[in-house]
Amino acid sequence: MSEHLLEVHNLSKRYGEATVVKDVSFEIARGECLGVIGPNGAGKTTTIRMCLGLTAPDAGRISFFTDGHGQPALVMPQDALAIKAQLGVVSQFDTLDPDFSCAENLLVYGRYFGMRDAQIRQRIPELLEFAALSHKADVRPGELSGGMRRRLSLARALVNDPRLLLLDEPTTGLDPQARHLMWERLQLLLQRGKSILLTTHFMDEAERLCSRLLVLDHGRKIAEGRPRDMIAEHLEPDVVEVYGQGALDLVDSPLKNMAARVEVSGETVFFYTDDARQLLDALAVHPKLRTLHRPANLEDLFLKLTGRQIREEG
Repeated sequence: MSEHLLEVHNLSKRYGEATVVKDVSFEIARGECLGVIGPNGAGKTTTIRMCLGLTAPDAGRISFFTDGHGQPALVMPQDALAIKAQLGVVSQFDTLDPDFSCAENLLVYGRYFGMRDAQIRQRIPELLEFAALSHKADVRPGELSGGMRRRLSLARALVNDPRLLLLDEPTTGLDPQARHLMWERLQLLLQRGKSILLTTHFMDEAERLCSRLLVLDHGRKIAEGRPRDMIAEHLEPDVVEVYGQGALDLVDSPLKNMAARVEVSGETVFFYTDDARQLLDALAVHPKLRTLHRPANLEDLFLKLTGRQIREEG
């Protein structure tokens, strides 16, 4: 039996009359990245907060670092201090100290874990190099780009050499280049045997990094599995997107019979089909329409499971 770094059993949380997390269970093995995805208000951040002992669950059990024989070694919140000593956390928003340099941020943070200054100083060059910030050691966070600050937050989360990382939307607000560099660093951590619990709104990020996905909606677990397996289970393999003048007229045309499923988002019509050839031939006689033929992806899965309606925060 493989060692589980985190086991969550039947977790629930209510705020007044609203149930924000209901009967959620999952686990993370060594070297695994579990992605938690879902619309705004799905319960992702609340679940993370309960795992960190920042919010008390109304029901359920959170166990860390089992011994490989099914016996929980540490339980949250009873063993919160011992658990947090082995965790690394990157929250949605930067919590770097603006008055300290990059190196000083790492030094001060390491002291929270009871590490000696000499031990921390020995780790600082390696952590800054990992974050591609060696040349910024004496620079304060306010002088860094958004991507640099996020990488510094990740380096800071590694100062105690954690066994498990909890990352809450770590690349939100980053440009594509900064996101890709962050992904590269996270993949390196997985290759080194670290385990990661990741919440994200980016489906390409989830598909690239996560070995398994947990889909939450309205506080409930509605799906779980490997990304490609889930896509194959829930979706047709081919997607044809159609947009341009007259695209919406196709919804009630004979072309809809050439697809297993048709959806509309804004001015775009999505045809989901097992074989797109006949549909593409039929669309070729409509020169004013623009088409995109592609394989089904994780974003299609997300929208099928949770809907296309925009969810507001709060």
